[in-house]
Amino acid sequence: MKRYELIVFDWDGTLMDSAAAIVHSIQAACRDLGLPVPAEAGVRHVIGLGLVDALQQAVPELDPKHYSWMAERYRYHYLSRDHELTLFDGIEALLGDLGAAGHLLAVATGKSRIGLDRAMSHAGLGVHFHGSRCADECFSKPHPQMLEELMAEFAVAPTQTLMIGDTSHDLQMASNAGVEALAVTYGAHSREHLAGYGPLACLHSVADLSAWLKTNA
Repeated sequence: MKRYELIVFDWDGTLMDSAAAIVHSIQAACRDLGLPVPAEAGVRHVIGLGLVDALQQAVPELDPKHYSWMAERYRYHYLSRDHELTLFDGIEALLGDLGAAGHLLAVATGKSRIGLDRAMSHAGLGVHFHGSRCADECFSKPHPQMLEELMAEFAVAPTQTLMIGDTSHDLQMASNAGVEALAVTYGAHSREHLAGYGPLACLHSVADLSAWLKTNA
């Protein structure tokens, strides 16, 4: 018997090893605009949010009328390197195993729809997922809209849904939607930070995640 009918993954820092590229791109965009360069820890904290929300927190001194400039420079730097990004080791096998076991799989991400489609095509993961929601289609995390829409799409109850992510934004979104969550500590946020948001477990590798899901999902 499956405990979770629907398993929802974050993308950056959970499936794809992209946190460092996001940090670099935000910092480089700040340099382009002559703004103070935020520290890595501060930028890592906003990974997972929609781009405008992330910029508001990472670069609070940025005039709102310049968000479009900042976003353009961020995309320039990120897209110049995104073809170099790779999945975390073991992710594709994990998704294949979950699909073979009959789980519905989905993505809830702070990326735009264009960004997710590009990343998913590059990674070759589209075949594994039944649905997805992006930050330009829904309220940004930690608002529960992404999860609520996915559960409604597949007619799955919150008690049969599991969220997996690497940031507190993922865990808060799950809590706001009445959904249980797993934290992975190999992405953007530390284990110490994630543990404070009450995940079922904090898992340190894809192998640990796979073992947990095989036993408990």
